[in-house]
Amino acid sequence: MNTSAGIAQPLARYAAWRRAGDFIFLSGVIAVNPAAGRIVRGFGDIPADAADLIGRTGEFSSDTKDGPILAQSWYVLHSIRQTIEAAGGQMSDVFKLVQYFKHLDHFPRYSGVRKLFFPGEPPASTVVEVSAMLPTSDILIEVEATAWLPLR
Repeated sequence: MNTSAGIAQPLARYAAWRRAGDFIFLSGVIAVNPAAGRIVRGFGDIPADAADLIGRTGEFSSDTKDGPILAQSWYVLHSIRQTIEAAGGQMSDVFKLVQYFKHLDHFPRYSGVRKLFFPGEPPASTVVEVSAMLPTSDILIEVEATAWLPLR
């Protein structure tokens, strides 16, 4: 297990990721920075260039409605990328995602963000709607990933 800065950090006592042979298994990643005690709630909580890339319009009504799921989607996938890279891989090594949504109607917005992280062949995917996620009702999405990264 690696606890380097920048990778997805667990909220409790469990591993952010584990290697099992040629496989890397990531725990579910949510849009929370436990070290800072901060939940991503919108475009203001991610870098400005990322917010613009994923669809910030500057229109209050649109950004208030779509900002939370778009920003959380970016943050979660960015954290997964940093974690996979810390393990020695890249996003193209991720072959399976399980995505948990508080509201399944958020999937189309998430899917658009996901395409930015997986521009080539997308990973196999499971999508599930759940009633709630930890630590608060502000969490809209959780994603777990599995990557194939042969030992060298």
